[in-house]
Formats: sequence, structure tokens, C-alpha cells
Amino acid sequence: MPITLTHVLDPAFAGVDDIIDVRSPSEFAEDHLPGAINLPVLDDDERARVGTIYKQVSPFDARKLGASLVAANAARHLREVLADRDGGWRAIVYCWRGGQRSGSFAGILKQIGWRIDTIEGGYKSWRALVVDRVQNGPVAAPVVVLDGNTGSAKTAILQRLAARGVQVIDLEGLARHRGSLFGALAGGQPSQKRFEGQLAIAIETLDPARPVLIEAESSRVGDLLIPKALWRAICAAPRIRLEVPLHERAAYSVRDYGDVVTDPARLCAITALLAPLHPAARIENWQAQAQNGDWRGLAEGLMRDHYDPRYLRHRLRYAGREKAVIPLDDLRDLELAASRVEAALGRVIG
Repeated sequence: MPITLTHVLDPAFAGVDDIIDVRSPSEFAEDHLPGAINLPVLDDDERARVGTIYKQVSPFDARKLGASLVAANAARHLREVLADRDGGWRAIVYCWRGGQRSGSFAGILKQIGWRIDTIEGGYKSWRALVVDRVQNGPVAAPVVVLDGNTGSAKTAILQRLAARGVQVIDLEGLARHRGSLFGALAGGQPSQKRFEGQLAIAIETLDPARPVLIEAESSRVGDLLIPKALWRAICAAPRIRLEVPLHERAAYSVRDYGDVVTDPARLCAITALLAPLHPAARIENWQAQAQNGDWRGLAEGLMRDHYDPRYLRHRLRYAGREKAVIPLDDLRDLELAASRVEAALGRVIG
């Protein structure tokens, strides 16, 4: 009988050697179950060919071609990736909705003598659990938000707290984006589905007896939308704010955004996007600073005239939820800053 999943990190995943996604590479790249490997029984081109024949010729001809392609790909996986699996190997195989692709490959593996399970409803059933977790909630652990203006080293402090064992959800890390116009990272962001899957795992594994610290964000991180359950929890949470002087935040940002400040053309292109929001002379000055390598001056100007006013408007919405303010005059000692945040977290929750 196929496995019926009840959790994003389902107990059924324990004790198996591999979770095998037999969907096409593009389907796998968009999102997949945690820890899965991709052994497609039809690649993207093959899947398109079979679909075209199904619609334009006949279902029979499509199934015949599909079967031959599945058999050839299964044989290749057995010769290559699965060649070293011994007789005690156990796996879970899934496709999009637990249909022909996973059933065909699982049948071949079972004939060899391996213990193979499939998933009732396939990826689609797991995705439904993810959506329910991130959209409907609740977030079981008490949420506390770490706030502070651009350049306050919030993400770096969160990472240090996580290394100490403090419970955190690093939204920018999961979203692969630093949260500002200049925040794109090499390799780009994951898909919305992939982001939600990782968030669902993070939420499901929280210890409800301990607080979880999350960085203050808008409702989007780069191009990715924070799902409703987590967004509601963030909006309702108590807040700890870092208060860091402008000059120190600018200096930190120059260090933190090293990949950006070495690319004046990229800086100019991004600052040009701000033209509808600022006087032309200010945009020209920012672009001149980028071209001349005045990274510190550019960072200060962007913070003072663009980011700080927007952060202030956002923060005023949650003024009643601010429970602690931590002055930090020097961001070179982030371990000390993390210690102060951890102490404040204890006071806020205690």
C-alpha cells in the first residue's frame, strides 16, 4: 500500500536510504521533498514528446513510447546511480501525483527484490501539507522579531545566535536574498514553492517551549512572498530593535555588500530604479558616488534618504509591540551584539 503522509517531515521518511523523485529535472528543480534525489524516468524533452503524441496521435501510442523511454531511463539509473545499492537498500519513490511514473519505476525496483514504497498522491500530497503549514499555521513557538534599520547586522547576529543554540528562522537565508534592492545573491532565489517547503520544515521542527527569533522583513524577501501563517505571527510578535548610528551601519554595509560595491555598473543600474522616488540631483549624486568608489558616502545617502524613512513608517505600525531597544555603537564585535540580543530575548519572553 502507498504511504499516506501526515507531516512535512513525515515519520515514514525515517529509516529509508533514499527518497527518489522520478519527475523531470525541471519539476524537481522547482521543488521536491526534503532530501530527495532526482532519477527522472522521463526528462523534460521526453515528457513533452509523450504529451504531444497523447494529444495529437493517441493515448495508446503515447503510452507505448512512454514505456520504452521509462524502461531505458530505469536501466540507466540501475547501471549508474543505483549500481552500488545492496540487497538491504530501501527507498521511497514518488512522482507528481503518485501515478504511472512512480508506479512504473517502483515496480522495476521491487522486481529486483528491494523494499520500495510509493507515496499516495505523490508530490501533490506533500505540497498540500506544506501549504497548510505555511498558510494556515499556527506557528507553535512564540515568535519574537529582531528589528533595526538597514545595515544593523540583523542577519549576521541571527546566525551567531543560531550557532549558540537559540531558535531562529533565517528568512533571508532561506530566500537567498538580503532583503533590499541591492540584496540579490549569485545563483538567484529558489522558487516560491521551494521557499515555502523549507519554511514549512523550519516551522514544523520548532520547539514550542522556546521562542523563535525572526528578522523583521516586509511581506516579501526579494521576489518571494512570506506565507500568511508566518506573516501573521510576525505582525503580532513582540519586537527587539537594534539602534545603530548611521555611520556605523554604512561602514558595516560596505563590508557586508562586498560583491555589490565592486560592481559600479550594477550599483548605478539599481540606483536608477529609485528615480521615481527621489529628486534627479540625488540620483545623479548617488550614481557619481558609485562610479567614483565612494561606497561609504553612497551607503550613508541611501540609508538616510531612502531606507531609514521607509523603515520608520513601517516601524510605527508596530510601535506598541517594541519591547526592547539595544544601542550598538560598534558592529565589529558581533558576538557581543548577539549576547545583548540573547539577554533581551530572555527578558522579553520571561
